Amino acid sequence: HMAILAVILGFLPGFAWLYFYMQEDPHPEPKGLIFKTFCFGMVGAVFALVLELLFNQYVPAQSGSIFMMVGSLVGLSLIEEVAKFFSAKTAVQNNPAFNEPIDAMIYSLVAALGFATLENLGALVSPFVNPSGLASMSSIFEMVSFRFVGATLLHALTGAIIGYYWAWSIREFGRKRILIAGIAIATLLHAFFNYLILNFESYLQPIIFLMIVGFFVLSDFEKFKNKKI
Repeated sequence: HMAILAVILGFLPGFAWLYFYMQEDPHPEPKGLIFKTFCFGMVGAVFALVLELLFNQYVPAQSGSIFMMVGSLVGLSLIEEVAKFFSAKTAVQNNPAFNEPIDAMIYSLVAALGFATLENLGALVSPFVNPSGLASMSSIFEMVSFRFVGATLLHALTGAIIGYYWAWSIREFGRKRILIAGIAIATLLHAFFNYLILNFESYLQPIIFLMIVGFFVLSDFEKFKNKKI
């Protein structure tokens, strides 16, 4: 029963943020395409995990060197952000519903939430797969609470940032430099969040950081509302 609860709670943060951000779209998207993009995001997380395992073999974060640590944080963040973007792009490619700048932000964010949800499921279910690390009810709720305001929100925000630059690049007739800049910004924000998690015992600093980023992301949604591609 605890394992089933862990699975249900693993989906909760992603669905909660999905509902919140769907309210930002003035023209609701097809539910089927939203579901497809969410699932593609989950698949993207599997590909990212494989790439991260390979990356960690060559760039160990625990080498003691600050350059190696920063390189590891940036490298792992880049893998995840690129995986999220390609999950969204693959899901909506050539779909007629993808017809407004805000759609790029919406679908990029949906793929990111699918990605985060698979991560959440892995984090919450792993103690039940490993008998030596069985989770208590309180530890499950603590992890869900942190992933709700921490990792899941981070993925949503960086996904939306990439979506903003994706939309901007489409409006500029496919200028890839703009999209690359968006992926770079999202990667650095992601890496800095992970740095805060690793270097502060309190969750306060990472959460304040996410609140600041979230303010700018919501203002980006406002910029693209009711604009056509």
